[in-house]
Amino acid sequence: MALFLFGWKTELVQAMTVSPSRMEISGEPGQTLEGEILLLNEQPDTKTFYTTFENFEAQGETGTPNFLPGNDGLASWLSGEGQVTLNMSEQKKYFFKIKIPANAEPGGHFAAIFWGTSPPVQTGGAQVSVGAKIGALILLKVAGEVKEGGGLLEFGAKEGQRIFSSLPITFMYRLQNDGSDRLKPEGAVVVRSIFGWKTKELNANKSEGNVLPHSIRRFEITWENNNEEPKENTAEVIKRDDSRGFFKMVGKQWENWALGWYRVKLDLKYGADKTAEEAYHFFVFPWQLLSLIVLALAIIGYLARRAIKKYNQWIIKQAKKAGI
Repeated sequence: MALFLFGWKTELVQAMTVSPSRMEISGEPGQTLEGEILLLNEQPDTKTFYTTFENFEAQGETGTPNFLPGNDGLASWLSGEGQVTLNMSEQKKYFFKIKIPANAEPGGHFAAIFWGTSPPVQTGGAQVSVGAKIGALILLKVAGEVKEGGGLLEFGAKEGQRIFSSLPITFMYRLQNDGSDRLKPEGAVVVRSIFGWKTKELNANKSEGNVLPHSIRRFEITWENNNEEPKENTAEVIKRDDSRGFFKMVGKQWENWALGWYRVKLDLKYGADKTAEEAYHFFVFPWQLLSLIVLALAIIGYLARRAIKKYNQWIIKQAKKAGI
């Protein structure tokens, strides 16, 4: 099994575990910062891992980083051992330094420390990992006058849908960052019924994701009543659910009961003191479950009428026998 190519959370792979996988650090221009990362060898033998430093920027709206050669920027400010040898099941602290230039631009600077099983190659004056690798993100904020800009671009149900037959329902919002430092939005997504009762309150940024400067990031939040965390990509789960059989869908609607008009509101805070609010209305109509309930009531009503009719006939018959 190959090494896992960097993830946002602490990832366990066959070769090595890195913890933490993301570090958020602040410093002053001209300051030298020190940090440490714990490395654990998961291989059944001794392994040597080679260190490289690479910058990264936002790629698309998913929060996936795009890594770049580290011949300038934060990657060039980082230093540490060029390689680490770990015995079987050995864990070791990797110490690194960040030497912030005196003329460093205030705001966000972003890089990653990578470890790979193959020696790095020289590209454009910087060392770059080859093959599979695992690493940790370094998000540095340099003190000073930081420009802030951007805002909420969109909020609603995924793909703009307004009518649903069942939960889960995925909401999304898109936040733009035109400033010089990362934004980490905080807030809640509150679902209320047509009567104004609070039905559900969800964390607007449970993963604590950041919006990097000069980028847009899309955040998704899923509402379901069974309180289970989605184990896979939400879109894939919903797509599979839509292909379920009738009675499986009925069971799903019973487990995640919702009916009627709802209003969902996003309350967001980001940056130093910026806020955003947006509301969205939608309708949930679990027609499979309701049709089954109506059918069951119709059958019960029919049987009840027949039972009453037979009972009345029996009463009349008994009355005739008694000569009444």
